[in-house]
Amino acid sequence: MIVAGTRAELEAALARPIRWPVLPSGGQSGDTGGLPPVGHPAPVVLVPTMGALHDGHRALLRRARQLAGPAGAVAVSVFVNPLQFGPNEDLDSYPRTLDTDLATCQTEGADLVFAPSVREMYPQEQLISVDPGPTGQILEGEFRPGFFHGVLTVVLKLFSLVRPDIAVFGQKDAQQLVLVRRMCADFGLGIEIEAVPTVRAADGLALSSRNKYLSPEERAVAPVLYRALSAGAAAAGAGSAAVLAAAQAVLDHPVLDHPVLDGTVLDGTVLDGTVLDGTVPRLDYLALVDARSYAPVRLDDLDFHGSAVLAIAARVGTTRLIDNVTVRLGDGAACC
Repeated sequence: MIVAGTRAELEAALARPIRWPVLPSGGQSGDTGGLPPVGHPAPVVLVPTMGALHDGHRALLRRARQLAGPAGAVAVSVFVNPLQFGPNEDLDSYPRTLDTDLATCQTEGADLVFAPSVREMYPQEQLISVDPGPTGQILEGEFRPGFFHGVLTVVLKLFSLVRPDIAVFGQKDAQQLVLVRRMCADFGLGIEIEAVPTVRAADGLALSSRNKYLSPEERAVAPVLYRALSAGAAAAGAGSAAVLAAAQAVLDHPVLDHPVLDGTVLDGTVLDGTVLDGTVPRLDYLALVDARSYAPVRLDDLDFHGSAVLAIAARVGTTRLIDNVTVRLGDGAACC
């Protein structure tokens, strides 16, 4: 596995074969003059991350390895992007675990890790950024002004530097996924965007690097977000208004009655079916949106058929968590 910390090192790595499969004859594909065997595509698949890799990232890396195939290359970026953090957000305290991240990338079959410094990524003030448009101004964009400007700008820069054929993102960041796909389409980047389902703990909590900020009591309460989303998805057969009402009902009475949690011990805290003081989630938003455009689904729209996203953002203690599930409206209910 190659580790590049500068643009020059990245360019040098991309200029030569990163991975060569063994040919049926036993010779190396390098025997073909530096080209993969005929009929064996060799895509470069990029997994953009901010590091602090967990099992959710491992799922992205494994999917990337599948997409790359034996002849292709998996590239991983590890970069905590300052452009997407607001003035009162956790840029300085965001977990940075590069040595562990490199070991994870090695284990999951990555071929190249690009781990630049801020100075390397932004050698001068970034005067030009990507405008996310109206979709970037709602929900996460409303509660984190400038967030998607920073996200799309760094993603576009990574795309320009790595020049991948495919990029892999997690479904947990559903609004980001919609915007990245739209950016690729609007700019004609020719990069395929692959989504990987959200990876969850046994109690349903979506895996996130920020989960480590949760105290034991907060960690015990946090799964209520997924329980609310699941309740909303289960009500899809009754329409969009019922989806939001069912999810809100769970949030209004966030008792710890999840079968995985109730009566168990989590991080030393005995859970007995009651809400622990001071840990009730504080909701930023609960919204039902079109899965393709992220436009809000009107509660009185009885003609909406197809996939919607039920999305939530809330603070548990001081930690802000986001999650979502896909809901089928108009033709039965499903949660995925």
